[in-house]
Amino acid sequence: MSSPIATPSPPYDRLKAVKQFDETKAGVKGLIDSGIKTIPPFFIHPQETLIDLLPRSGPEPEIPTIDLSALENSRATVVEQIRFAASTVGFFQVINHGVPVDLLRRVIGAVKGFHESPAEKRAEVYRREMGTGVSYISNVDLFNSKAASWRDTIQIKMGPGAVDEKEIPEVCRKEVMEWDKEVVRVGEILLGLLSEGLGLDAGRLPEMGLSQGRVMVGHYYPFCPQPNLTVGLNSHADPGALTVLLQDHIGGLQVRTQQGWIHVKPLDGALVINIGDLLQIISNEEYKSADHRVLANPSNEPRVSVAVFLNPGNREKLFGPLPELTSTEKPALYRDFTLIEFLTRFFKKELDGKSLTNYFRK
Repeated sequence: MSSPIATPSPPYDRLKAVKQFDETKAGVKGLIDSGIKTIPPFFIHPQETLIDLLPRSGPEPEIPTIDLSALENSRATVVEQIRFAASTVGFFQVINHGVPVDLLRRVIGAVKGFHESPAEKRAEVYRREMGTGVSYISNVDLFNSKAASWRDTIQIKMGPGAVDEKEIPEVCRKEVMEWDKEVVRVGEILLGLLSEGLGLDAGRLPEMGLSQGRVMVGHYYPFCPQPNLTVGLNSHADPGALTVLLQDHIGGLQVRTQQGWIHVKPLDGALVINIGDLLQIISNEEYKSADHRVLANPSNEPRVSVAVFLNPGNREKLFGPLPELTSTEKPALYRDFTLIEFLTRFFKKELDGKSLTNYFRK
């Protein structure tokens, strides 16, 4: 009797698999809830990315932690600490910022509550455009990235022309609105200090309206059964002026430094601040934006983080290096552009690498 001829399996259709995943409207959380033990192939990252994820040996440096309560007695010291952090690593943590600890915990809990609400409730706001100002998605660049990242996100537009409060899912509505007010307050303080760090008046950066355009993102990183094959968030630099991040205790955020990738260790009650590409350009590279990423979560407990991107509110206005920071000795390193052109360029590329600042370089 002749042996049966094996039928070759059809070639893997990545686009079809990605579409099927997107159409579930359940995100990565839906995959985990279905009981999978291996991750779908479109989440597997290329070898060069995975090799770079291996832990470093020896003691690891940490990003600066800055105590804002010192502003009362030694403002100049705090300005110098922030200037140093912004001009070297581009990342720092702030403590004693005046945001109640209870609110920090409630914001994390509310975002987690949304991501862990029934799949059909999450599906109500699952969309790839922000027409209503709220969208729940998995991977903003799902259809044009080399590989997907192991996370889901709720995005909420807070300004200008903020979302109608009723559009925000009720499970996190109150906390999101409270959090936005605190982020604006802290953001304005930090922009003033960063302004002084450039040798300018404290009002110079705040008066540019750099915190009027805000988008809040609540990331949810479920347990990953194969964390060595994927990432939680691909390496990228943020496009805006400044990012204010609240992270939980799980960890996984890393920033690229001259010493290699280092962990941004969770610090209870702290906010993580990072410089965006726009502020690097406005400061004529006195301040540096930094590549950062999030590792896939190997913990049985999900990781939750809430970032607010501070951007200018006026998308038609021209931005470029501040005239006060340019001279014949240090000419402008970038051309002028509108925010519309800037953000259009950002969303046309996948979240990978520093090509945005290079694109606007003179």
